[in-house]
Amino acid sequence: MSTQKQMNPGPLGLLGFGLATILLNIHNADFIPLTIVIIAMGVALGGIAQIIAGILEFKIGNTFGGTAFTAYGLFWLSLVMIWTQAPAGFEADNLSMGFYLLIWGLFTTFMFVGTLSHNTSSKVIFSSLAVLFYLLALANFLDSHLIHVIAGYVGIFSGLSAFYSAGGQIVNQELGKNVFPL
Repeated sequence: MSTQKQMNPGPLGLLGFGLATILLNIHNADFIPLTIVIIAMGVALGGIAQIIAGILEFKIGNTFGGTAFTAYGLFWLSLVMIWTQAPAGFEADNLSMGFYLLIWGLFTTFMFVGTLSHNTSSKVIFSSLAVLFYLLALANFLDSHLIHVIAGYVGIFSGLSAFYSAGGQIVNQELGKNVFPL
């Protein structure tokens, strides 16, 4: 008699978020330039993988996971569009980017409140992501390179937190024990 494992799209979404966020924030921390490497990662893992995970989360009745992964997947696609698709005269400026990032910070704050009944890993991911968005918004509002670099380090931490959670969920499920505390 075979037992069917329960579907868990969370690790895919967390992996997509984590890898894309780490890579972008290595750029924000001034280690690498913004290149097609980050843009492609943003579209494929940050965008498409998270949207797929979000749809699958909705399918299993997880409104929180479905909303989070779908929304942040669309964030990544919109960010790439801002970078690459702006018609002449419609390019983003610091003020508009500041407000763009601020509203994502507000959304993330609400999502963080939703994690208060979740595991520690989720709380760390969403709290650090909220801080990241607020720092990036502030960096844009003040045109501050220093705050932008600090945000990059926060973003690397946030992405690594999501990457850890994705790996932990996969390994813990496969081994049937709590190898990576979440």
